[in-house]
Amino acid sequence: MAALKPLKIDVVSDVVCPWCYIGKKRIENALALVPDVPVELHFRPFFLNSWVPREGIGRDEYLTAKFGSVEAYKGIAGRVVAAAGEEGLSYRPDLVKRQPNTIDCHRLIHWAEAQGKAAEMKQRLMELYFRDGGDLTDIEVLVQAAADCGLDADEVRRRLATDEDVALISGQAQEASDKGISGVPTFVFAQKYAVSGAQPADQLARAIRQVSAEINAEAAE
Repeated sequence: MAALKPLKIDVVSDVVCPWCYIGKKRIENALALVPDVPVELHFRPFFLNSWVPREGIGRDEYLTAKFGSVEAYKGIAGRVVAAAGEEGLSYRPDLVKRQPNTIDCHRLIHWAEAQGKAAEMKQRLMELYFRDGGDLTDIEVLVQAAADCGLDADEVRRRLATDEDVALISGQAQEASDKGISGVPTFVFAQKYAVSGAQPADQLARAIRQVSAEINAEAAE
């Protein structure tokens, strides 16, 4: 019997989106439920808040601009904190003091992908932000995160000081938007089917199995 054709899954998400933090864990849990299905997982950029300047803004200013007030977000945050906790993740909104523009984070993930470490890089950045309240506008924080994932710190610092891949990342994010993706996370299976939102692992696993079966049936024809 011929080997199964791998199913390509593009995860369109942002590192400062709490549901993307939860969604990453759920897609990984889904993959664990279908160990017999070969999958290629790719993380694609999305800017949840493209209006935030490159240097970032204070968290309170951001929450007021987006939700009307800091207090208004507290009610929303409670649900997300609980959902994260159910997945074994820690979200501490009280620790977050600065809202970053995430293009540099997406550049790090892109560079890490060349070493097969995109998932690890994305996880590290999300943990820094959601769990530790890390300032993702601070170059040294980003360099240390990259080093934690095995990337060369000096090389990353040098590359971050340039505009390397800024146009590429911006173009990929724009492409997602042009395709109608407005809510994240969005999981795109085989570049054909999109599932929006941090769906439960069992539902994602079912989708993985169904689309894999379909692309392999087509390949066999």
